[in-house]
Amino acid sequence: MDIFAQIAEDRIKKAYEEGEFKELPGMGKPLPHDDLSDIPEELRMAYRLLRNAGMVDQENDLKKELLTIQDLLKCCEDEAERKKLQQKLSEKQLALERIVKKRNIFNTSASQFYKDKVYKKLI
Repeated sequence: MDIFAQIAEDRIKKAYEEGEFKELPGMGKPLPHDDLSDIPEELRMAYRLLRNAGMVDQENDLKKELLTIQDLLKCCEDEAERKKLQQKLSEKQLALERIVKKRNIFNTSASQFYKDKVYKKLI
C-alpha cells in the first residue's frame, strides 16, 4: 500500500471511531439498485463515476431525444408535424452544444483533431 492510501485509510478509521459516519443519510439501508445492464461491464464503473459527478444524465438524455426526433423525422409524412420536429431537433442540438461548450471539452490542443468527428457522432 502506498503512503497516500495509508494516510487515507488512517483518516477514515479515525473518523469512524469518532462517530462521524453515524448520522449519514441512508445509514444501514441497502444501496439503491441502478440498472446498468445496457452498458458494457468494463465501462460500468466509469459510467457510474461520471453519472454521480453529474456529467452524464443531461447530456445522455439530450442525445437520446435527438436520436428519437431524427427517427421520427425519417418516418414523418405530415409537413406541419415535420416542421415542429425540425424545430425541436434544432433546440435540442443547441442545448447539447451549450453543454459541450460549458464543459470546455474541446479547448485542449490534443482534442482539436477529433472535434469534428465527435460532433458528427453526437448530432
